[in-house]
Amino acid sequence: MGFLRDYVATRRDDQELGRGVWRRAHDRFQRGLDRYHQMLEGVTDTGLRVGAVPIANDLADLLPRVREVCMEAHRRAPSETQDIPASKGGYLSDVHRQLSRSGNAMAQTAEALTMARFAASSLNVADGESKSDPRVQGIERRAASVHECVEQAEALLRG
Repeated sequence: MGFLRDYVATRRDDQELGRGVWRRAHDRFQRGLDRYHQMLEGVTDTGLRVGAVPIANDLADLLPRVREVCMEAHRRAPSETQDIPASKGGYLSDVHRQLSRSGNAMAQTAEALTMARFAASSLNVADGESKSDPRVQGIERRAASVHECVEQAEALLRG
């Protein structure tokens, strides 16, 4: 059944996102999110885990929003190639730029979690103090840039 389910999902994605730039932007964001969750699975430090799990949940909540932006952009200007479709004032180029930045920021957030995993455990941070853990603060800064890029892409489509 897995093959049939994958086939149906791929067909749906092709229809809703196309095969061009909008699909690529969505898939890149999703890969970054998947990577963050993969890194989170390996976290054994309780303090880091307590701080990183809510960030994971917030980032996962962005995926449907990114998908909606990509679907709307594809509805307005279908893309089956690697070229960004032309638009009045170039606003779709700006939307794509923000989507690309959000995918890049998502990858950097996963990287920040990876680096935090391997940071020296000599920080003496108690389990309940995850907000003061500098490792979590670094991840939060990266996650904030992901949120900002997604919000800007949404605003560009609205405006």
